[in-house]
Amino acid sequence: MNVVIIDDEPKARKLLEILIRENCSKITSIFTAEDLISGVDIIKREKPQIVFLDIEMPEHSGLEIFDFIDSASSNFEIIFTTAYSEYAIKAFELSAVDYLLKPLRVDKLVDAIEKAIANIGKSHINLKLEELQKSLKSSNFKKIALPIEGGIKFVNFEDVILFKADGMYTSVHIQNASELLISKPLKHFEELLEAIPTFYRPHRSYLINLKYIHEYSKRDGGYIVMDNGETVSVSKDKKEEFLTIVQHIG
Repeated sequence: MNVVIIDDEPKARKLLEILIRENCSKITSIFTAEDLISGVDIIKREKPQIVFLDIEMPEHSGLEIFDFIDSASSNFEIIFTTAYSEYAIKAFELSAVDYLLKPLRVDKLVDAIEKAIANIGKSHINLKLEELQKSLKSSNFKKIALPIEGGIKFVNFEDVILFKADGMYTSVHIQNASELLISKPLKHFEELLEAIPTFYRPHRSYLINLKYIHEYSKRDGGYIVMDNGETVSVSKDKKEEFLTIVQHIG
């Protein structure tokens, strides 16, 4: 399996190469480049399965890779290496783009490689990067990436009515659209959206968008009816908190 490392820092390239050789036996050949343009040349020549790509480099950012490669013919996975702030990392997560924070950790590296191997040719990285670039240019993030069969669906936060747990899957209810079943647990979405104040988890099985609450009933221990007719339970330990929150809505 071929890997390309693109990073303008010689020490960073060498460290990553050493860590890969010592911990990832599936990777047999490692090629390195100090900038995006020379890295693209190597990619076209060696046809790697995985590309480790630094974001902040002179002349061209790693995010510009598909300006130089035909995205339709690219069948490699990208793992970004970055020292970006927490703000920017949120954009990565919402766009479902894989990344490793510097300084690198071996366990995170191994996990990222295993995930990349499993996703080769299936992750639609060009679509994810397009959305990531939009998010990084914006002062706030408006969309979340939902992996669906055959691709990625980007949905505006404000259009999501609720997330409902379904085992290790999550059912996503969207305004004026069909319900989606996503192969991620509810906790994944709770963590992604924790900074979005309109989302609230009133029960272990639900994460709701407060703007779509239709009514609250005190019957049967208390429950919420959403605009789409979905009935949402409220946990006993959340009831007081929830009632306080809804009193301040609007």
